[in-house]
Amino acid sequence: MLPVPPLAPHNLLVYLAAIAVLLAVARLLGRLAARIGMPALVGELATGVILGPSLLLHVLPGASHWLFPADANQMHLLDGIAQVGAVLLVGVTGTQLHLRLLRRTGGTALTVSGLNLLVPLALGVTIGVTMCVSAIPVIAKTLSDMRLLHRNLGQLILAAGSIDDAVGWLLLSVVSAAAATGIRAEHVLVAVAYLIAFVLLAGSVGRVGVKKVLTVTTRADEPGPTVAAAVVIILAGAVTTASLGMEPIFGAFIAGTVISASRIAQRQLAVLRTLVLSVLAPLFLATAGLRVDVTVLARPVVAVTALVIVLVAIFGKFAGAYAGARLRRLSRREGIALGADMNARGIVEVVIALTGLRLGVLNTTTYTIVVLVALVTSIMAPPVLRHAMSRITQTDEELARKIDHDTWDGVERVRRAA
Repeated sequence: MLPVPPLAPHNLLVYLAAIAVLLAVARLLGRLAARIGMPALVGELATGVILGPSLLLHVLPGASHWLFPADANQMHLLDGIAQVGAVLLVGVTGTQLHLRLLRRTGGTALTVSGLNLLVPLALGVTIGVTMCVSAIPVIAKTLSDMRLLHRNLGQLILAAGSIDDAVGWLLLSVVSAAAATGIRAEHVLVAVAYLIAFVLLAGSVGRVGVKKVLTVTTRADEPGPTVAAAVVIILAGAVTTASLGMEPIFGAFIAGTVISASRIAQRQLAVLRTLVLSVLAPLFLATAGLRVDVTVLARPVVAVTALVIVLVAIFGKFAGAYAGARLRRLSRREGIALGADMNARGIVEVVIALTGLRLGVLNTTTYTIVVLVALVTSIMAPPVLRHAMSRITQTDEELARKIDHDTWDGVERVRRAA
């Protein structure tokens, strides 16, 4: 067997230039979005829209063709790093799952999450999967920026969102298997059986093994071994579900939740979260934006369809969360706050939309509409949540939790400065 030749110098040049431009513009636009009160992902997704077929191709076609040539192999290089970013992003999201919080909120989180899933899913399975998910990275970031993580309602939102995401990844894997093998009952049942077996093994044998690995690799003064071990564990989870014909994203998420059970490694993973959220996630979102073509909205039929889907998506998700909150006897404003933040799809919906595009379930037009849903719902969440929470009085328990959280932040800042 002849050795495979290395990447040609010109292809390497274009690849490195594309990564540099995408990351620089994504970080810049992400910061600008954050400064005007919007999630950073709005600016990061806008990067691909600006540099893709929606704008740059029409304004500077020469630069567009050089930086993003119509060569499948060249684009696959970008896809490669984007997919690694997506897998690690979802895995890191799993590490932020609070298992104790899920047990504590119990029935309330399940009720809110259940209706929050069922109402959008009633709109149809394929598009329903993209509509039923929330986005824990966006939700957590929104609550953190607004200093609401210490509130009981903030913790309930995180718990319900975590259940949403777990079910969403499972449904995505089933849809993925059905798209690859045909929608037949026996194939779907086998897919579900594989997924259940994987979750059970990950939560039992896998949990014990991961805890031992993280205990061995964790050092007080060096996060490197822990970060490397966590990356390998997340990738191993992705490989496992991919080898079973499912989506690697689901395996990465489950691996992340297994890591979350190990309190030993949590502080060491800050470095990994920084790398993923500051570099790999913006690259993934910018690359995803390259496949958005907003010029399709110039067609009246597409524009009307997009408007209807956006409105239905917002109503379905908000109504489900609000109904679940009221069913558990939460106040009207608490229901509005839950509906507003659970309505944010953000990064998770982009991951699912890109998967649908890769599987052939979505085309460029429907992909553009789904990404539009992610953008609109993520922009809407902060102002509605801020208005609703301003009228809900803090309890003594929440105030005590806030003091503990602020004290921990202060200790961390002093430690880092030293």
